[in-house]
Amino acid sequence: MSGVNLSSVIKKYGETQVIHGVDLAIEPGEFCVFVGPSGCGKSTLLRMIAGLEETTGGAIRIGARDVTKLDPAQRGVAMVFQTYALYPHMSVAENMGFGLKMTGHPKAEIREKVGKAAEILKLGPFLDRNPKALSGGQRQRVAIGRAIVRGPEVFLFDEPLSNLDAELRVEMRVELARLHREIGATMIYVTHDQVEAMTLADKIVVLRAGRIEQVGAPLELYRDPDNLFVAGFIGSPAMNLMPAVPAEGGVRVAALGDQVVPARLPGHAPANLVAGVRPQSLKITEGDTHVVEMTEALGGVSFIHLAPKGAGTETRRLQIETTGETVLPQGSTCGVGADPAQLYLFDSETGQRLRN
Repeated sequence: MSGVNLSSVIKKYGETQVIHGVDLAIEPGEFCVFVGPSGCGKSTLLRMIAGLEETTGGAIRIGARDVTKLDPAQRGVAMVFQTYALYPHMSVAENMGFGLKMTGHPKAEIREKVGKAAEILKLGPFLDRNPKALSGGQRQRVAIGRAIVRGPEVFLFDEPLSNLDAELRVEMRVELARLHREIGATMIYVTHDQVEAMTLADKIVVLRAGRIEQVGAPLELYRDPDNLFVAGFIGSPAMNLMPAVPAEGGVRVAALGDQVVPARLPGHAPANLVAGVRPQSLKITEGDTHVVEMTEALGGVSFIHLAPKGAGTETRRLQIETTGETVLPQGSTCGVGADPAQLYLFDSETGQRLRN
């Protein structure tokens, strides 16, 4: 198993630069997830590691080797795409072993490697079937098995679960986590789905506009975001982000009924702030400062959508997560309280987190 190191990596298409000097170290055996909105450069970065996109500047190393200028076949990587790309006229076993067959490996070796991969992926009963006789999740496992039999140094996944329904996505997330534990290989995974990122990753790389916003373990990013973008992107439901201003003893938040939430401000605190509170750190209180727009009662948890009275913009709306079957009638009123210990403060101009 090998790690991957990116040093000042740049990608340009003509005069348009889409990757801006990315530096990143992925340790051997690590499950690293690239996450971010559409167009942030995560798939481009993955394809550069694979050699499917030319690197305009900087260096890419896999293990001790500089692979920046090497062809994809020489890099020791295997890629699993969003589409299964299986040969419909071949059996599962033939699809999984096709790459080794094309490189002249002996039939006995191919059978052995296909058998081992099928055992890991629980595909043994399906080896003689054609892809059309498989479910979507089984087809994706065949695509992963095709990568396994090649014995790569690094596995690359480009949104492999996007074509599956919700139940199969959950099942395949469990399969991928188990696969990583069993084979211990370095894996780099691209997704726009932060639930996949939070549940699979050892390390998450949050990208925006071709730049890294923050790198860290899933709960580290959730609990300690560096800026507004990461705070709003990581977490489901998203963090409530509300305009605020310094006040005596804390910050005044108009979206919380103009109440002052206790907070310690650094001496250089700007005049205009953004206060962030996770939905589970807000609570319903007595009062009539907010109007209930909708309650999503899901059984074990409920999500209550509120708007301050007279709210005219979507940015001021709040979401509260409560346990149990709490249901507030649409159009009813209530107050809202925030846990001061769970308050995040950001500079509204730079977006950077304010830390004491």
